[in-house]
Amino acid sequence: QELIARAWPQTFVEETNLKMQVSALRRALGDGQGGHRYVATVPGRGYNFVAPVHHDEPARAALRPAVALAHNLPLAATRMIGREEAVAALVSRLSRQRLVTVVGPGGIGKTTVALAVAERMIADYEHGVWLVDLAPLGDPRLVPSTVATVLGLEVHTENPLPGLIATLRDRQMLLLLDNCEHVIDAAASLAAAVLTGLPRVNILATGREPLGAAGERVHRLGPLSSPPTSSGLTAAEAAAFPAVQLFVERATAIVEDFALTDANAQPVVEICRRLDGLPLAIEFAAPRVEVLGVAALAASLDSLPLLGAQRRTAMLRHRTMRSVVDWSYGLLSEDEQRFFRALGIFAGAFTVNDAAVVLDAVKTRIDAINSLADLVAKSLVVADVSGAQPRFRLLDTIRAYALEKVDESRERPTLASRHAGYYRDLLQRSGTSGEGRAAARPLIDDLRAALRWATSSEGDLRMSIELTTTAIPLWVDLSLMAECRRHVEEAIARLPLLANQDPRDEMRLQAALGMSLNYTTGPVPATAAAWSRTLEIATALPSVEYQLRALRGLWAYHMNAGEYRRALGFAHQFRNLAAREAAPADQDFGDRMAALILHYLGQQEDARSLLAPHLDRRSAQLRQSQISRFLLDHDVAVQALLSRILWIRGFPDQATRTAQWGIEKAESIGHALSLCHALAQGVCPVTLYNGDLEA
Repeated sequence: QELIARAWPQTFVEETNLKMQVSALRRALGDGQGGHRYVATVPGRGYNFVAPVHHDEPARAALRPAVALAHNLPLAATRMIGREEAVAALVSRLSRQRLVTVVGPGGIGKTTVALAVAERMIADYEHGVWLVDLAPLGDPRLVPSTVATVLGLEVHTENPLPGLIATLRDRQMLLLLDNCEHVIDAAASLAAAVLTGLPRVNILATGREPLGAAGERVHRLGPLSSPPTSSGLTAAEAAAFPAVQLFVERATAIVEDFALTDANAQPVVEICRRLDGLPLAIEFAAPRVEVLGVAALAASLDSLPLLGAQRRTAMLRHRTMRSVVDWSYGLLSEDEQRFFRALGIFAGAFTVNDAAVVLDAVKTRIDAINSLADLVAKSLVVADVSGAQPRFRLLDTIRAYALEKVDESRERPTLASRHAGYYRDLLQRSGTSGEGRAAARPLIDDLRAALRWATSSEGDLRMSIELTTTAIPLWVDLSLMAECRRHVEEAIARLPLLANQDPRDEMRLQAALGMSLNYTTGPVPATAAAWSRTLEIATALPSVEYQLRALRGLWAYHMNAGEYRRALGFAHQFRNLAAREAAPADQDFGDRMAALILHYLGQQEDARSLLAPHLDRRSAQLRQSQISRFLLDHDVAVQALLSRILWIRGFPDQATRTAQWGIEKAESIGHALSLCHALAQGVCPVTLYNGDLEA
């Protein structure tokens, strides 16, 4: 109690803050390192400084009288983390511009940053820096009188604004208008009056949207920086990110022996990422480490009620993340609420066109643009304008809230059905072209969400089959073969439940199963069974395309099983069918299949002669087609095989250059499986043959 009274006189401070400060002090002193002890805990009493102390004569120095600075800023109970750049930028901006608004979603730390800015600028204003908290106001008409009250001015008129302006005409001060969003029109009117009538008064405002006043400069505050997904960082690397620093500091304040280690770094990173780097959400989550531990906390983040404040002094609107978003949601009109909650159906980033088509709440694309612009301004939607086409998304915590509201309004079945159908159609249109595949890559999160709904008890069986079949090229392009296999197996199991079954669906699914098994389990009987069933259906339809895929799959199965003669037979069947029915590109692929088997059989010259014509007719169109159908880039596969043939025939330098060319080509097209193939089939054998085991 004595420490609290000395450090924070006339200020309410939680006892847990003392624990946190002492923990920070111990770390700063190196307490316990090298046998040195500085601070000891005395049970039932508090903390005791235990290092040896000696006294020196104080040096005489000229003392200047302290200058009393006018302000009403509260003492910070905890230190600010990760906002130094934002504070410095705002201090610089306020020295040049008179109205600056810090904008961001609830819980982002706007008030913390604004208070730090105001504190640094106290000495710059002759008549002080004054915090005016507008959050408690229920009536916008009270904004001017609230400012007057904070400044100690008496108000005797029904319209106090003119009198306030007249009284402050000769003052030099900074007004910090905090939490303006729910009285935004009144706050904007006050700001406009101050800018035109009080040349020496500046305003720093905070809110979830800009004031919209003339001369305003907006600083949009972003989340704390968090490590990327699946980063695999060490504790030291993770600790460089402000979101992790905040989590660790707040957890340490509750659990004194908590420490970030290599063992728990990944779940801590996952917590910070899932909470979008929102400081308030991290503040809510960190104390739960005491009960749940880090791993269980990371697994529990889907439950919004978990994220509530333990501080009894927290404002009602900051008691839980739900109440934080409730505050913003309650300020929307009914139409805005309907549009906002419907956006929760998008799992990933979306465009204006996506929103206009999926959400029937808007009539036209222009309506969607206007609605999204409003929600971006109110900090409920995040906009990314770095690309050619702007994309939008909801932070995870805000999306969870929107989905709760969707469920409350019983709108999810309609929205989910429209969402799933839209992304099914997008994937169908993307095809196998390079442009189409690139455009489809950002759709993976929404595809997963659509599949979760379609395969649920409230979902749509036919939609789940259609989504799975149309998603196969995307999974292949992203090299997500295990994910592809799981969904395909589930779809095949559901096929008998589908009325009016189309044999093409089973053919596509069996082909995808065989392809994914090739890359996840190797030559197991299920692989051969899937390809044989594909060939059976494709021959009966008939479908030359899937006959070729099945023959290629059976060729790969027998090759991986070491049955080279049987594999060569399927390669010849592929080549003969391609020569009769297919395009020259397929004949080229058949040549490579046969050449690889001849290479394994020791017939290097025959293998090289089959590959030679391919080196002069590389085609981007061929590459995109082959990746989608057979998983590998044709040029990369040819170069990998040729490098091995060249080495065996006694040309190690050419072999090395050819293998390197295959690596560069695979990297340039950004295809993981082709890169792995180039490494495993080309570079690794050649470097091993050359005795470079480390390479």
